Amino acid sequence: MHRDSDRFKLFSRRAALLGGGQALLLSGLVARMYYLQVVESDRYKTLADENRINFRLLPPPRGRILDRNGLHLAVNQQNYRVVLIREQTPDIAKTLQALGALIRISKSDQKRILREVKRKRSFVPVTVRENLTWEEVARIEVNTPDLPGVMIDVGQSRNYPDGADMAHVLGYVAAVSEAELTGDPLLELPGFRIGKAGVEKVHDLALRGSGGTSQIEVNALGRVIREISRREGEPGADVHLSIEKDIQKAASIRMGEESASAVVMDIHTGEVLALASTPSFDPNAFDKGLSAEDWRALTNNPRAPFSNKAIAGQYSPGSTFKMVVALAALEKGVISPSQRVFCQGHTELGDAKFHCWKRDGHGLMDMSAAISQSCDVYFYEIARRTGIERIASMARRFGMGETLNLDLPGESKGLVPDPAWKRATVGGPWHPGETLLAGIGQGYILTTPLQLAVMMSRLVNGGRAVFPRLTHSVTGVPEDVPRETPDNLGVNPAYLKIIRDAMAAVVNDPSGTAYRSRIDTPGMTIGGKTGTSQVRRISRAEREVGVVKNEDLPWEQRDHALFVGYGPIESPRYAISVVVEHGGSGSRAAAPVARDILREVIRRDPVSAPPAGAETVTASKAEGQPWE
Repeated sequence: MHRDSDRFKLFSRRAALLGGGQALLLSGLVARMYYLQVVESDRYKTLADENRINFRLLPPPRGRILDRNGLHLAVNQQNYRVVLIREQTPDIAKTLQALGALIRISKSDQKRILREVKRKRSFVPVTVRENLTWEEVARIEVNTPDLPGVMIDVGQSRNYPDGADMAHVLGYVAAVSEAELTGDPLLELPGFRIGKAGVEKVHDLALRGSGGTSQIEVNALGRVIREISRREGEPGADVHLSIEKDIQKAASIRMGEESASAVVMDIHTGEVLALASTPSFDPNAFDKGLSAEDWRALTNNPRAPFSNKAIAGQYSPGSTFKMVVALAALEKGVISPSQRVFCQGHTELGDAKFHCWKRDGHGLMDMSAAISQSCDVYFYEIARRTGIERIASMARRFGMGETLNLDLPGESKGLVPDPAWKRATVGGPWHPGETLLAGIGQGYILTTPLQLAVMMSRLVNGGRAVFPRLTHSVTGVPEDVPRETPDNLGVNPAYLKIIRDAMAAVVNDPSGTAYRSRIDTPGMTIGGKTGTSQVRRISRAEREVGVVKNEDLPWEQRDHALFVGYGPIESPRYAISVVVEHGGSGSRAAAPVARDILREVIRRDPVSAPPAGAETVTASKAEGQPWE
């Protein structure tokens, strides 16, 4: 009995301990559940929503680029693309074969599709082809029952309505490379495009805008169930340029497939109305994707279609530089406008002989005649008297030898040489003969077509230091609006008038080198200066037997043709420069191009345009005028 009592007491203690333990565990469990469900409820609710709800970044519409009149230069258009969803396609090869019968799918596209199908999750769409035509979309939609897993998606792509005419100004957009990733999540979106050249690159951040967000519900595998909310992004800013679309197109058409460039400027404001470079390329191809064959054709073209020759091309200015030399000589006082120099066809310096383009010489030349007939001997002489330092200083005042900070990438600075430059670069002294060559715009001197247009603007606007500008505003906000009165270059106005009148004679006097390119319509007359820049050395032996004509030389050995001009003469407002690479004579190749472009510019100007019905009369090409 006593033993049974002891056993009962032992059992009761164990039961009590077990019950207490269970109660303790239950209390801990209840406390934990209370902590999770009450104290931490907000945190775990958030975590659960994050597993169920995804946020996706939405690319914003890219801003437009417009000309000075609001005409579209770069816009967005709907991009119809066909996509393939693997989990809905029992046989991918068979589906691609059926789709290939409706639209063109290249072998490279097929390899890319199969590669992406293996890499991506089965429910993620894979792009088969972009930029479908409406006819292609219709064919696919009609055959949808026979194309399991194939669907049409709609996005946006960049479009340049004028194609090659605007390519060097606008640039283009393309996919983001790994080196261009900056941490901006927009750049990591599939198919997102950024500016790679031109205005698209310069104003990329403003054009890009800011992304929106889409809140979507997904299941445990990440498959989209439904869209819960959507906030559209901020569209990119519109960029308004000073370019006038029709003038730019006219310049490109007039130059054709020549390796050439043209710049048209407002001489008072510096606004660039045209900045054309030919041959060009289609910027739309970069958004769609260039084939390897097309890329090789562009890069191997000896006429360099990718190069914006208007700002990056560097050329000896030839005789278009003679106005700068004349101003330097007048300012130093080494010659007067009426003082004459005799040209017998050449001049001598030591053992060297420097030739004039006119073999038999021009005879007695004053400054106006020397400019209008482009006498080399006259400028050899006044360059010798003036000295290279004075010439170089005047050239820099007129915008040469420095970048002009036009809002486009790739601008070259050219070269204005002097003795200090030669010692630092070449390591030798400056020779007197090099000053003579500089006097006719040859030797070391290099300029860009943009610099030549700025030079001409400053010559005819009263000697004001106007600078070129391309961007007018970004969504209505003016960009770097120039001062109403640019700095004065400090050149005597009487000297500038002498130069301006001489340039008027170049085109309108029968003895002028550009007389064939005159415009006789009242209110549309123009002035200017021709130039021919040698790209090869003519030996003494060749001069003795006769210099080989440009047309008989290989293209790459022919002279560059140049012309700088302004108009209308009565009230100058526009300046132009034209360079035709290996075009031969400036009078034959460049001046007619500049004339036609300036005529179009003046015709479109409501202030400068002649009365309606006025006829434009130009000289016949049969007239026997001298060429320079």
